[in-house]
Amino acid sequence: MPEEKETDLTHRRRRRNRKGQIDGKIVLIGNPNVGKSVIFGLLTGQYVTVSNYPGTTVEISYGNAAIKDRTLLVIDSPGVNNLTPMSEDEKVTRDILLKEKLDSVVLVADAKNVKRALMLLIQLAEMELPCILDLNMEDEAKARGIEIDYAELSMLLGVGVIGTIAPQRKGLQRLKDAVLEPRVPSLTLRYHGVIEAYAEKIASLLPDAPIAKRSLALMILSGDESLKDWLMTNLKPEVIKQIEDLRDEAQSRLKEPISYMIGHSRIKYAEEIAGKVQKSGNVQSNAFLRHLNRWTIHPVYGIPVLLFVIFCFYEFVGNFGAGFLVDFVEEVIFGTYLNPIIRKTVESLVPLPFLQDMLIGRYGIFTMAVTYALGIILPITATFFLAFGFLEDSGYLPRLAVISNKVFRSIGLNGKAILPMILGLGCGTMAVMTTRILETKRERLLATFLIALAIPCSAQLGIIFGMLGNLSLRATLWWAGCILFVFFLAGYLASRFLPGERPDFFIELPPLRVPTVRNILMKTLSRIEWYLKEAVPLFILGTLVLFFLDKIMVLNRIVEGSSPLVVQFLGLPAKTAEAFIMGFLRRDYGAAGLFDMARKGLLNENQVIVSLVTLTLFVPCIANFFMIVKERGVRTAFLMMALIIPFALLVGGALNYILTTLPL
Repeated sequence: MPEEKETDLTHRRRRRNRKGQIDGKIVLIGNPNVGKSVIFGLLTGQYVTVSNYPGTTVEISYGNAAIKDRTLLVIDSPGVNNLTPMSEDEKVTRDILLKEKLDSVVLVADAKNVKRALMLLIQLAEMELPCILDLNMEDEAKARGIEIDYAELSMLLGVGVIGTIAPQRKGLQRLKDAVLEPRVPSLTLRYHGVIEAYAEKIASLLPDAPIAKRSLALMILSGDESLKDWLMTNLKPEVIKQIEDLRDEAQSRLKEPISYMIGHSRIKYAEEIAGKVQKSGNVQSNAFLRHLNRWTIHPVYGIPVLLFVIFCFYEFVGNFGAGFLVDFVEEVIFGTYLNPIIRKTVESLVPLPFLQDMLIGRYGIFTMAVTYALGIILPITATFFLAFGFLEDSGYLPRLAVISNKVFRSIGLNGKAILPMILGLGCGTMAVMTTRILETKRERLLATFLIALAIPCSAQLGIIFGMLGNLSLRATLWWAGCILFVFFLAGYLASRFLPGERPDFFIELPPLRVPTVRNILMKTLSRIEWYLKEAVPLFILGTLVLFFLDKIMVLNRIVEGSSPLVVQFLGLPAKTAEAFIMGFLRRDYGAAGLFDMARKGLLNENQVIVSLVTLTLFVPCIANFFMIVKERGVRTAFLMMALIIPFALLVGGALNYILTTLPL
């Protein structure tokens, strides 16, 4: 039997063990929206690394936790509903359990839904992994009148059960103590006789693994195709064929799908345990939040709530962030203090005119790249991340999926598609990654295309708000109307060409809650750190590209060559071509160029509308493009670009004709 290759995380652990740094490894698992990442942050502090899990595009976080006299490597796995994977996120979580030698598994659960957590714990028990159960959000459970007998639950499960309120850090010390004393759950669930018999036969053919062979056999009987690669790595082809034959033979002896029978048995067992330890009492929840909870998903009342959210978002990001903060940072901090000091310093220390020009000239690293990145974009992205973090932690985004389901069905998607779309307003690259939450390849492809075409990222959107905020309401309505029209028209047409059917729509609604300032600030600071590490270097690179293109006279030729298209067809100044060129490197960089032109009076209102619509629909940034290549393939990525570029220019030209010809 060939040895399984060790993962990057295992290698890190062994390397650190040699230095005496890491004493063990634990993983946090749980359903989505249970506060798992908050628990992770409290255990590990700020020394956290985020990277793709080996061989996938799924990001996981890991960091060190100092508990008593031990230092533990903590892994924050993606949220899951099942450990028999139905998505790439679930596969990564299952693979962590399958391939990593873990000292403890912390199952973080929503105290309001014990049954849902027990579904996962039953599977962990079958894997024979040492666990503890953390029932988080105790305060929300009590507010709903839910009482849980922790001692009885711990006795029934055979593991430690801890109650926490993560934002308030309540129960954190008890959780840390319990992490050091995990136990294998004592749950024993027996399935139909045929399932048990064939699980035993399949288990006898499987190699040793960090999880029990019976649990792997049950996954295989459930039709888990994601195990195929692992089996091919560890078994000979003839053994794999024998296992598949046993699986098919077992299914032929049963009337219902084995996956359904296993799932149904787990649900009944979880309900039985939950019924013994949980009871409902007096509801203490906030009356206003209860009413608001209903309004946000109401087909009629939900629309005014959505419009109010958008208005507040616009005011905070567009007016406060892109207006007041940008003016203060760029004009006062950079204009009055930093840039004059930098200019004098460079002129005195750098003798060569060429290097001076590269640093403080028209396309200088300091005068253009740093000023754009920190003086214009950073205040906008910071306010956007704050607002977006508030929406995330409040529980509103899943409700937006509910009220948008009917609209998205018209373009071949369902309400879940709103989540990657909304995330695309933060970062299109991350949004393309999250399209994997959609069930079918058709949906993922369609959502990726619409994100690339018509969803502006946070920095770009913030600049757009800033430009529109200085104009009349007419400009905002034209821009938003055009983008929405193109979004739904392109989605409708694409859904007619792509084969396949829409899946049913199911989504869990977490309760509405008042976000804690600390959590929002932690998220915002983390995202700003990402922006400074990822985006600012690209701003500098983009400026250097412009600088050298300008020096060798290529930039002028590009501007002149595109002049008939930009000036005559789009009705824009020739200099606008630079913004479109740099928009491919960074969308927000292109938008910042338009922002600067508008503030200098080089664009009138109609030209602002045309330029913003064209740039919004233009090609996604290079990072987004490479993510599309990674997720959908080279051929699909280039086909999307071949469609998007002429389409964006065509829409811009048509809009220019309408605005200049018709008195609108």
